[in-house]
Amino acid sequence: MRYFGWILSLAWLALGAAAASAQQAPYPNKPIRVLVPYAPGGLTDVVARRYGEELRKALGQNLVIENKPGASGIIAIEEMARAKPDGYTIMIGNISTNALTPVLLGHKMRVNYDRDVQIVARLAEAPVFFMSTTTNFPPTTFAEFIEYAKARPGELRYASAGIGAYQHVNTEILAKRAGLKLVHSPFKDGGSGILRDVAGGDTHVSWFNVTNPVGMIKAGKVRPLAVAAPARLAAWPDVPTLDEVGFAGFRASQWSAAFAPAGVPREIIETLHKAFVAAAKTPEMQATFERGGMAAPSQKSVDDARAWLKDEMETWRRDIAAVGIKVDE
Repeated sequence: MRYFGWILSLAWLALGAAAASAQQAPYPNKPIRVLVPYAPGGLTDVVARRYGEELRKALGQNLVIENKPGASGIIAIEEMARAKPDGYTIMIGNISTNALTPVLLGHKMRVNYDRDVQIVARLAEAPVFFMSTTTNFPPTTFAEFIEYAKARPGELRYASAGIGAYQHVNTEILAKRAGLKLVHSPFKDGGSGILRDVAGGDTHVSWFNVTNPVGMIKAGKVRPLAVAAPARLAAWPDVPTLDEVGFAGFRASQWSAAFAPAGVPREIIETLHKAFVAAAKTPEMQATFERGGMAAPSQKSVDDARAWLKDEMETWRRDIAAVGIKVDE
């Protein structure tokens, strides 16, 4: 019996040592779940998958992409925020889901966004076109669109990825400033559904990052009327900026960023932040940015990213309040 007890004690000691070793293993030591608040194929999904491949090389672990569309990003945000704060569940969100949704729809969340979510790193930003269908839609310039819409209050439809999406907020701001009355048509499946609907003429206008609609533009299905950017884009020299057409101050650039539960330790956030920043500098990611008309945002640290997000959300709160955009309780 003494011998058996001795063997059992050794076994327990071995198990304890193994558990302690596992706990002390450097992060990450298993695959990382990455929640994306849209269906596959859109810009945010593409950014997540390309960064995921680069982080796999750098961190030595797979990043498993899980698409969680719906509820203007709330489904993905809540699942991420409630996950164990160990760095193995993160989220790739964008301007709509992680800036506008918390401002407009925070009361619908079962988590406190400001308290329960933290930014990890900024990942990408892209200018956006204000675009129209060419199907049974005469305007060919931004000025013609404004004149056409003013003459038809309540008749023209604009598409968005949902209540609180940047297409929704930007169009309402534009309509308020231009004196237009437009009808909102939200789409759950994001950019692909919006582009398909605008190209078919079922909706008339929307905003698109400069990556998604290239094929449809070349096919003559949709037409860029203006671009939200500091200057005209080299690839689209004939498309005027919103400043040029008389609507200065639009902050419509679509951005993507990585987020994590608020309780994830700082050292893990730092590991992820450095990996994302390093990934953005690889030739592969640089090629992805160039093909998509995107850029890697400048950021010096996690604190720099946090300060940027705070300013971004405060600015949107002011803009939304100034225009009077509200959603149903």
